[in-house]
Amino acid sequence: MESTILGMTPTVFWTAFFVISTFGLYIGIAVWARAATTDDFYVAGHDIHPVFNGMATAADWMSAASFLSMAGLIAFMGYDGSVFLMGWTGGYVLLALLLAPYLRKFGKFTVPDFVGDRYYSQAARIVAVICALFISFTYIAGQMRGTGIAFSNFLGVPIEMGVIIGAIIVLFYAVLGGMKGVTYTQVAQYCVLIFAFTVPAIFLSMQITGTPIPQLGFIGTTTEGVPLLANLDRTLTDLGFTSYLQGQKSMLDMTAITLALMVGTAGLPHVIIRFFTVPKASDARKSAGWALIFIAILYTTAPAVAVFARANFIETVNESTYSIDVARGEAEAADQGDGATPQWFYNWERTGLLGFTDKNGDGQIQYRADAETNEVTTLDRDIFVLANPEIGNLPGWVIGLVVAGGLAAALSTAAGLLMVISSAVSHDLCRKVLFKNMTDTQELLVARFAAVGAVLVAIYAGINPPGFVAAVVAFAFGLAAASFFPVIFLGIFWKRMNKEGAIASMVVGLSITAAYIVHFKIGFSSAVLGACALIVAAVLMILHFGLKGESDTRPMFFGSLALFGVFLLGAFGVLPDIAPGTTDQWILGISPEGFGAVGMVIAMATAIVTSLATAAPPREVQDLVEEIRIPSAKAHVSHGPAE
Repeated sequence: MESTILGMTPTVFWTAFFVISTFGLYIGIAVWARAATTDDFYVAGHDIHPVFNGMATAADWMSAASFLSMAGLIAFMGYDGSVFLMGWTGGYVLLALLLAPYLRKFGKFTVPDFVGDRYYSQAARIVAVICALFISFTYIAGQMRGTGIAFSNFLGVPIEMGVIIGAIIVLFYAVLGGMKGVTYTQVAQYCVLIFAFTVPAIFLSMQITGTPIPQLGFIGTTTEGVPLLANLDRTLTDLGFTSYLQGQKSMLDMTAITLALMVGTAGLPHVIIRFFTVPKASDARKSAGWALIFIAILYTTAPAVAVFARANFIETVNESTYSIDVARGEAEAADQGDGATPQWFYNWERTGLLGFTDKNGDGQIQYRADAETNEVTTLDRDIFVLANPEIGNLPGWVIGLVVAGGLAAALSTAAGLLMVISSAVSHDLCRKVLFKNMTDTQELLVARFAAVGAVLVAIYAGINPPGFVAAVVAFAFGLAAASFFPVIFLGIFWKRMNKEGAIASMVVGLSITAAYIVHFKIGFSSAVLGACALIVAAVLMILHFGLKGESDTRPMFFGSLALFGVFLLGAFGVLPDIAPGTTDQWILGISPEGFGAVGMVIAMATAIVTSLATAAPPREVQDLVEEIRIPSAKAHVSHGPAE
């Protein structure tokens, strides 16, 4: 029997220890760095050192998806999984070179703030707010769900309770500390998550290849002297799987997905907002460089973790002898002799994320590519990072550390998204559009209430996630690529870009990309059509109230009412159901994950054509664009929130 610590198994004890101690650290930092002004709350007083901001940016970016899912994706996709490495790291090169320093020099609080002032338009600001909210809510739901899964697997609490606990923790330090508290908390979370990811990788690299550096182990040989990658590739093809070292996607689709992830990263509002927190424009570029280094530590380790996991899984599970007694908890796997199915398999089988069906009745597990003969009937690829320490038979404290790392990854990104949502509502919508006479104190209060409201929505979405989680990732990157990137890039580098071009670009890019992704991921059922109508109705109603007095907004008001009627028809199933598209219908063979790149190109073309066909921006806006691009010039845009 396994020894216990304070009546708990070592795994549960160390998990509880690391989770509770790290949560206590996060809350302590929030109390120490609490925000007293709107400047502190939104941009940490523009006073964060580039190295710390780079660490915070890395933690903000490396969500539960990066920490838990990416190694699993690469483990199963092989060469095709390289698009995630190239796209997500390449996005930071774009940020560092093309966006970060210029956005910082502009001196605003948020992306909608930049869009509204650069394009001298409340309508452009409102559309940007809607984009920021939609991207952020799709992301934060996934983070909350990841938190719940990590809690439920290792601490034995229901997923719903895990979601609520995580939400309360992140709400506490985001509402109290604002961006200042979030930044220093994310620095701590980066340290936790990178340590939690690399320590098991070092252990596994030593076990499998004899080298303590996972990146070298990945391209090295096993302890028997066999090249690791070639051996895994041969094993997989022998079992009927596709080659690990050759891609199945077309070159055009690979290019499109990589580009969509790159420009999507460069357009994500919770990433961009980090570059407003440093003292000056040159520090923004340094921050992006440091962030790339800190992210690269995890992203260069992930392929090694993926290979170790897939190789270990096949070696320990395939052709092993399964015991019904161990599955029932009546015996220990260690007592079953050589060739027995390892204990970790039974542990994960109880979660429902791993499953075995003895199709031929021989009592052994056959892992094959052919669905007819494959007996590993359930295999969730997201479990590999969490299961790796158990697969490698590592100590309980390593397993606990990995759980704490997964929670740190989920909560750091959730906090960054929470800041985007609260600032979009309080600063960009309320202060700049609806209630222009708000004081700083009132704005800070609204920001904190907005954060509370956002957390309640996130809790609901985390407990009741959409049935199309894969579509959410494609949505977030596709929409960021097609909406924010074109207007920010052209707004910085083309002074002829005007408000008409910006609005047309965001609307066209969003609409085309969203339609393509929804069509191929979930289809336009009656309910989905109704939901789309409701979203557009809400946007029109916000535009109606936000632009009242500037132009005739009655068509927006009545259009919103009409679309609300369409929503009701969809909710009651009256609208027609359109089945999802099939892969042979992809335009030029480009998958939904890569269509954000196409949407971005169309949005840019729309912006250029519309801008050239309409009046040029005011002279002072064109002069401002010129000033922002000159390193030594001092931009004449105020840093304050109340202009």
